[in-house]
Amino acid sequence: MGDIIIRSKIKEYTEVDGKKFQVSSDFADELAKKVEELIKQACKRAEANGRKTVMAKDL
Repeated sequence: MGDIIIRSKIKEYTEVDGKKFQVSSDFADELAKKVEELIKQACKRAEANGRKTVMAKDL
């Protein structure tokens, strides 16, 4: 499916309560797999509801 996750942007979201976390090299790949899963599930839900448009409520 290509690179759905921008690796350089992940670090912008890894600060929690003022603490910055390191990001392992395999994190982006696993995150991409999760995102792809969510998208596929959302598509199935949209189809089950008779739509060809995926909407936020499908998540």
